[in-house]
Amino acid sequence: MRNEVNVNNNMLTWAITRAGYDMPAFAEKFPKILEWLEGQKKPTVKQLEAFSKKVYLPFGYLFLPQPPQERLPIPFFRTNGNQVDQISINVYDAILLLQQRQDWLKNYLIDNDFQPLSYVGKFRNNNNVNAIVADMRQTLQLPENWASQFKNWQEAQDHLIIHIEDKGIITTFNGIVENNTHRPIPVDECRGFVLVDEYAPFMFVNNSDFKSAQMFTIVHELAHIWTGHSAGFDFRRLQPASDPIEILCDKVAAEFLVPAFEFNEVWNHRPNNFAFASRYFKVSEIVIARRALDTGKISRPQFFKFYEEYSKREFAKKESQGSGGDFYATTKKRISITFASHVNQAVKSGNLLYRDAYKLTGLKGDTFENFFSKHL
Repeated sequence: MRNEVNVNNNMLTWAITRAGYDMPAFAEKFPKILEWLEGQKKPTVKQLEAFSKKVYLPFGYLFLPQPPQERLPIPFFRTNGNQVDQISINVYDAILLLQQRQDWLKNYLIDNDFQPLSYVGKFRNNNNVNAIVADMRQTLQLPENWASQFKNWQEAQDHLIIHIEDKGIITTFNGIVENNTHRPIPVDECRGFVLVDEYAPFMFVNNSDFKSAQMFTIVHELAHIWTGHSAGFDFRRLQPASDPIEILCDKVAAEFLVPAFEFNEVWNHRPNNFAFASRYFKVSEIVIARRALDTGKISRPQFFKFYEEYSKREFAKKESQGSGGDFYATTKKRISITFASHVNQAVKSGNLLYRDAYKLTGLKGDTFENFFSKHL
């Protein structure tokens, strides 16, 4: 006799909807569901486990009498709108994954006598853009013209990330949930999010986004850490939500990357020359266009026209490059060098079991060993 189990139909339909499917589309992928819902058959444990993986739900949830109340753990903002109540399951799970890493790291740091980071929430009740920018630069040990020493904006961004991580901010780049290529995180839904904590702040940048747009997201998230507010955002067309904190963080990012006074001088010297200003400030042309919009040098229609044309070029470039790449180099960005270093030290000192380290990093066995012994 097969090991069949009873499951509430409401839990099955809730799980399917939660995963973002409609019933006809899901039934094509998983035909057994119709037999279960119509009472013709009961699922076996093995079949139900396969179902739970298909809908990205912990197996035990299916035996609850009714769906649990799942609430967004952080505010999530939409461009041209305010906070939203629902996001896709992939974004939701990406946030929960980083929260789990953050919880572990915070406890580990406290247990090892690390001190709180003084800059986290330092400007919680202060909306002085220039003061926030100055403190960010000072803390990160970056002079006002720090980017000028680099050949291009890509090198400048790499340098910025090193300084950010050096100050204890975990910075992860990923376009999927952990290592699951079947679970993409759409850029239009989530460009990034930040989990603020005085011991272990975490930043997530959507690596599916154009590299040229990521710099603005990174500094926007830094501003969230300085102002002490966790949040997620879609940041469509590089425009903030109509929320005071979002608007403040947006202004901070713009001033940090392209100081207004210097930008005015450069623009007056070469008006409407996005490429020249891009080379001067070591940021992408899209960030320059965004700054030109902020300072009234171009209109919103002009900016959006430029944004769409630029996006098409960047998308074509991304397509021509294809996917692939070095798995371990990608893993460094997905996990963060700083976080991986703490995990490695905890394992070596006997404070973390390999089983738990596998779970924290999404790496197992030989892959875990190779990463930590040869690529960290």
